[in-house]
Amino acid sequence: MAQITQAAIERVLRDVRDPDTGACALDLGTLDAATVRDGVVHVAIATDRDRAERIRPLIAGIEARLTHELDGAKGASVILTSHRAAATPPSPANAPGGGGHRPLNLGAKAGGAQPAGPLPPNVGLVIAVASGKGGVGKSTTAVNLAVGLGLEGLRVGLLDADVHGPSLPRMMGMTSQPEVREGRLQPLHGHGITAMSIGMLVEESKAMIWRGPMVMGAIGQLLADVDWGELDVLVVDMPPGTGDAQLTLAQKTALAGAVIVSTPQDIALLDARRGVAMFERMRVPVLGIVENMSYFCCPNCNHRTELFGHGGARAEAEKTGVPFLGEIPLLADIRASGDNGAPIVISAPDSAAGKAYRALAHTVGGALRRLLDKKRGG
Repeated sequence: MAQITQAAIERVLRDVRDPDTGACALDLGTLDAATVRDGVVHVAIATDRDRAERIRPLIAGIEARLTHELDGAKGASVILTSHRAAATPPSPANAPGGGGHRPLNLGAKAGGAQPAGPLPPNVGLVIAVASGKGGVGKSTTAVNLAVGLGLEGLRVGLLDADVHGPSLPRMMGMTSQPEVREGRLQPLHGHGITAMSIGMLVEESKAMIWRGPMVMGAIGQLLADVDWGELDVLVVDMPPGTGDAQLTLAQKTALAGAVIVSTPQDIALLDARRGVAMFERMRVPVLGIVENMSYFCCPNCNHRTELFGHGGARAEAEKTGVPFLGEIPLLADIRASGDNGAPIVISAPDSAAGKAYRALAHTVGGALRRLLDKKRGG
């Protein structure tokens, strides 16, 4: 970190103390990560949920001291990777027979609803873009859907919740650092929307070797500690699978719906089915399923080839009783647009992929407008 050393950062963490108890941040947690990008010092402190509340009042003072006392520092940002204490294990009398994991209680009483936290301030709706497995183009779909919703006239934010593999900065062409104002991160703006990712706070090559509770804490902070401003919808690009991050999002905020991304082949559809089932158990409406990589169209002769089969996602949507949102072709231009930081819905709106994503955004946007009208009593 050039002139800014980890020892210097730890010294500041020890010097800023609670005036009532005398405790410093390192008494209540551990320095999990420290990086410097463009002169901005980014610090992650790992702690548990209870002690995180005792650290929060110290954050503004820590950020001020880091900025003013470290040579070359232009600013500072501190995040807490906090988590709840482990739940009390079930008693033998209540434990399920035959071993294995005890099922989670997801509020599945008849007629009941999954309790959820409040929406981020001034955000109308929050939706998730999810997949049961990796490699199906979920992040590409999330980026183009969010930008497409902006083109539909909605005020849109995009949150990259894939802490272990944050791709949003590259796909959106965002290379600058988020500012910190009055203790809140300011999202970056591009392609008509606002966006935030843990990838904007760490070096691109840095591996985020975080356990599940730390990931959950980071997602909670990206929801609560970012100044999203006035938004109609916040689109959350979820990590693949059905684990901690998905549960955290459902618990931290009131999800208005989820878009499931799959490819046509059977193995991907099995995982998509699990994704639908997970959101249904969490009482989150499934807005529909998208079939990505639906077909390949040769750029030279326009011959259409269905490399992974075709129509599987539509059939799965019919089987599970959720809407089918459309087909996205497999094209090299989609990959290139993501690598170049220019979503294809903007860079090539008249291409087959650009039109497919615009159609997806139009369909989802219509559903979101109805939800917003209902919420506002319109």
